Order: sequence, then C-alpha cells, then structure tokens
Amino acid sequence: MSAVKPEIQSVHFPAFRGSLPSLAEKTVVITGTTSGTGNIAARTSLELGAKVLLLNRASSRSQASLEQLTSDFPHASLHAVECDLQSFASVRKAIQDVHSLCPEGINVLANNAGVMALPDEATEDGFDVQIQTNHLSHFLLTKGLMPLLEKAAETSGEARIVNHSSVARMSPSKKLKPEYFEKRGGNLGGNGASMFFGGARWKRYNQSKLANCAFTAALHHKLTASGSKVKALVAHPGLANTNLQTTSVEQGGMGRLFTSWFMKMSQSMEDGAMGLLSCMFLPEAQSGEFYGPGKGTFATKGKATMFPLEPFYNNEQTRELLWSKSCEAIGESFDI
Repeated sequence: MSAVKPEIQSVHFPAFRGSLPSLAEKTVVITGTTSGTGNIAARTSLELGAKVLLLNRASSRSQASLEQLTSDFPHASLHAVECDLQSFASVRKAIQDVHSLCPEGINVLANNAGVMALPDEATEDGFDVQIQTNHLSHFLLTKGLMPLLEKAAETSGEARIVNHSSVARMSPSKKLKPEYFEKRGGNLGGNGASMFFGGARWKRYNQSKLANCAFTAALHHKLTASGSKVKALVAHPGLANTNLQTTSVEQGGMGRLFTSWFMKMSQSMEDGAMGLLSCMFLPEAQSGEFYGPGKGTFATKGKATMFPLEPFYNNEQTRELLWSKSCEAIGESFDI
C-alpha cells in the first residue's frame, strides 16, 4: 500500500514563475518528466515557448503524461524520446534520436530523473539500479549530447547542463566511494531501509546524489579550463511532495505511515522545482552554482537560493574519482 500523499499548496512558485524569461527559439531536453519536478520543468519550458524533448522509460505513466502535455500545449514543439536510464543501450539509442531531432543544438540538458531507496538489484549492465539511473546514465547522456550543447552555446552565447541532487548528498557519507561505480549491483549492502541509521538502500542513494554534485563540479572545472561556453549547475528540491517517496514506499524503502506523516512537512512539487528551473533558466545563473532551498541537511523548503559548490565533493581527488570511474563504467572516455 502506498503512502497517503498530502495536499500541499505552492507558496513561492507563482512569483518565481513570473520572473522567468521567454524561451522562444530555445531547445530543452529533460529526463524524468512523467511527474514531479521534471513534469513541472517540462510544463514551464513549454509555457515559456521552448522546444522540449521528454526523455522517459516507455510506460503507461509516460504515455499519459505525454498525452496530457500534448493536449495542454497543442501548438508546441514537443517530442518524446524513449530513454530507459537502467540500460546503457537505451541511452545510446536516445542520444541518436536527440541528434536527429535537434540539428540546431541544445540550450539546456536537465538531468532530472531519479530513483530513491530501491532494493539492492543490478541493472542489465550490472550496476546498482540507483547509481546507474541517477548518475551513470546521465553521465553517458551528457557525453553523447555535448556536441549539441557546444553548438547551441556557440550560436546563442551559452548552454547549460543541470544535474539534480538532494540533501541526501550529505548523509550518511560525504565521501564518494569507488565501489558504488562498479559492476556490483545486487552486492552492495543489502536492503536495510533505515533512513536515520544508514540503511544500505540509503547509502546507495547518498552515493548517487553525491555523484550528481561531483559530476557537476568536474564538468564545471573541465568546461572552464577548456574555455567552453557550456555551463554546469546543480540543484536540489528540498523535501518536495512528488511521487519519489511513493515509489520508495512501494519498493520497501520507506514505511507507509512514517512517510504519510513525514510528507506533511514537505513543500509543493512546484516549489520544489524552483532550484531546477533556476539553474535551467535564470539569466544570472552561472556555471559552478548550486540552487535549492538552502544548503544544510535540513534545507527542506523555501525559496531557491544560490550557494557555491561544496568542498567535500569539489576537490581534485573527488572530481578525478568521479570522472575516471564513470568513464570506466560506460566503457568510453569523455574528453572536454
């Protein structure tokens, strides 16, 4: 049985939405748009006039979401691309499809999709389902779409890669560990589900969300050193009232009664999407910045504010670990 999802009203989003610029002539690619912050990002991008590509695993949910967006925006340039982040083969096919659909380049790549506290299981590629979904496949996707990002940056003056992290980047560990990037899916600690006492499900989630930040830091460092006009930014949603927790309950990662109580302290998914949208579209946002409702462990709600990348992942050792192990995992070099 799923947790009861509370009714949470948006507090900050309406005023924030009014501050965003037109996206006419812009192309936006977003992963994970069937619900939650990704759906809000897609909907907002369409409202602002962008050409939008939705990258999702084929499912009844993604089809229903596509049909709703198509109905709501009948004249928009809206494209669905099948992309299962638990399969490198699917991601590589999606990269080819995006190249075919976007000869003009890509202005924004939002690596939004994510899963949380899932069982200790391997993907078809042999990696933990959380690290591959949340990071490794986004690393491969970014590599494959980099030429389109560079093309748009040369044409319009900039392009953006936005990764979506979490307050879970900070706990239970602030140290990235190489074993989580290896073909050890199904053999990474088991199914302990304690959020507060370092259950193995949450350790794997922590590593994947820490990887999102380290990836951003490494990208920023490499892009800046190369003189690229592509920016790398990262966001977190605080505690947003999305389906992420619902799925975790269904998969045994969170208790139903606790989650139903806990989510009463959340913010709306629209308010939770403000960090992501800030990175994607605010004119003043710069490479190497982090947007979310505060930077601490208890930054669960509020306006999205900017803070710099944090030293526990933005250091040479961690950036190198992230990059080398990710390249090893996808079986390709990623040179900038």
